[in-house]
This record gives sequence, structure tokens and C-alpha cells, in this order.
Amino acid sequence: MTTAEDQSSRGNDTKRRLEVAALATIREEGIARVSARNVASRAGCNQASIYYHFGSLHELLTAASLRSTEVRVATYRQRLATVDSLRELVALAGEMHAEERELGNVTVLAQMLAGGQTDEDLREPTAAALQLWITEVEATLRRLLADTPLEGLIDVHGFARTVSAAFIGIELMEGISGPNEPSPLDTLEQLVDLMETLLELGGVGGAALRWQMGRVRRSGGER
Repeated sequence: MTTAEDQSSRGNDTKRRLEVAALATIREEGIARVSARNVASRAGCNQASIYYHFGSLHELLTAASLRSTEVRVATYRQRLATVDSLRELVALAGEMHAEERELGNVTVLAQMLAGGQTDEDLREPTAAALQLWITEVEATLRRLLADTPLEGLIDVHGFARTVSAAFIGIELMEGISGPNEPSPLDTLEQLVDLMETLLELGGVGGAALRWQMGRVRRSGGER
């Protein structure tokens, strides 16, 4: 006799297989080729399973992308907590990109971002998944910049978004960039080298830096 616990277990297994299949379809065929039929076939289910467990294909894509991103962000949380400098953060970002690209996760996020440009139903879940990365990077940046000449002068949230954009930009630009074009992360590394140098300034130099950057931010807010 089938128990309620058995039914729940089978239902959860079906949901996980559908989520895995949805991500695999995006990764291997692109967001434009994702359909209830393709995903269900890959998962070994019928299309009705998608609507029974998730309500719609978009809800399935939302659940799959958020769950996958939550797992990956959690994987790096401890490593981010041990970063001691901006240079180390950019170096870790490079490692994270290589690892996530190998797993195909950067491709999935890039495809979801592309799909969200024309599909309103994909915008919110894609933004939510990207925000999970931004939140972790932002927390690390705030820790690194605390009690430095740049604290309060750098738009940390904007900087975190820039780091995350570089992460995705590599994937989007690779197909159209020449072999000698610099990677967005390489450019970011140069910027961080400059910031680290500025952080080492003390005395009059540090005071001048704070005054000048504060002046720039104030004039920017007046526009």
C-alpha cells in the first residue's frame, strides 16, 4: 500500500528531476529552446507533471534557478568570509567564474538574463538569483572597506553589482570578443590594484584622497 510519505517522496523526486532537467535544457540548448515538452522529456516525465508540481513552466524555471543559485552561493560563503583584501576578492571571483563556468551555471544565468530582456516572467526570478550573488559580494566588500579611507566614499552596492556584471559579461562577450581582448575581470583587477594603492595612503595623502572623493560624490549628487 502506498503511504502518504511514499507519495511525498516521489513527488519531491519528480520536482527535483524537473528542476535539473530545466537547467540542463537551458545550459545545453539555450533559453529559446526551453519548452514544457523538452523539459518533461529530459526529466522522464509527462508535461502535466510540470503544471501539477509548479503551476507553470515559468514557475519551474524560477524554482530551479533560485535553488541552484542558493546552493552555489552557500558553497562560496565560507571562502568569501576568509578573503582579506580586494585583490584576494578579485582572485576568488576569477576562481569562482572558472568553477561555475565548468559546471555550466554561468551559462544558465547568462541565458536567463537574455531571456528576461523580452520575457517579463523571467525578469524577477533572474534578478532574484543575481541578487543572491550581489548580496554576498557586497557583504564582503563592506567588511574589507570598513575603517579604511574609502569607507563611505565608495558606492559598495554599485561596486558589488559591477563585480557580478563582470562575472556574467565574460560569458556574454566571449563569442564576439577577439582572442587578445582583455577579460572584464582583468580590467576589474587593474581597478582594484589602484584602489589597494589608495588604501595604503596615510597622513596628508589619505586626507586629500577622502576630500577629493567626497567632493566628486557631492558634485555627482548635485546633477
